[in-house]
Amino acid sequence: MFQLAGPVQATIEIKKSRFIALLWPVASREEARQRLAETRQNWPDARHYCAVLLTASDSMLDDDGEPSGTAARPMYNVLQHKQLNNVLAVVVRYFGGIKLGAGGLVRAYTQAINQALLDAILQPVVQWTECRVAVAFADESRLRRHLADLGVAVQQAEYAQQVVLTLRLPVNQQQESMAKLVDAMSGAVTVLDGEPSITNADD
Repeated sequence: MFQLAGPVQATIEIKKSRFIALLWPVASREEARQRLAETRQNWPDARHYCAVLLTASDSMLDDDGEPSGTAARPMYNVLQHKQLNNVLAVVVRYFGGIKLGAGGLVRAYTQAINQALLDAILQPVVQWTECRVAVAFADESRLRRHLADLGVAVQQAEYAQQVVLTLRLPVNQQQESMAKLVDAMSGAVTVLDGEPSITNADD
């Protein structure tokens, strides 16, 4: 799966109708609603604002008055073909007075998204996991130094009989990083079970 490195925009014109394709990297429905509201403000006199949202936990397809299946679905198909996630796609349409028909609309919305994607930079979606490690108080500073050397982030620290640190790191590096950590600490650290979670690379 991939995600956008940043927003992109493109405009095409077909039989006097103007289609403005806008793509943003987003992480939630709330963020998508804000972007869609901004779009309506920026192009207030447009006829349609067709939208597709794809995230790890949510999705939305909105034809916004276009015939069912002629706008959001072809937009969705392009995003799926590109294996895009964590993305909001909006196509703003200014009606030019000439009806395009169902087939023409499908081609137009497909072309608009493809045109915007020509300028897009795609990044792999990173799968992150959280895990916990326990260490004696006297070894905490040494442990933190090794974690910094490994590029592993400390999310949370709990202090009881031992220090328990919650760590966040890419799933594909977890096994190797934890093995290096245990080795560097000469066995003075205990790796506890953690629940994996998939999140955005920029979260």
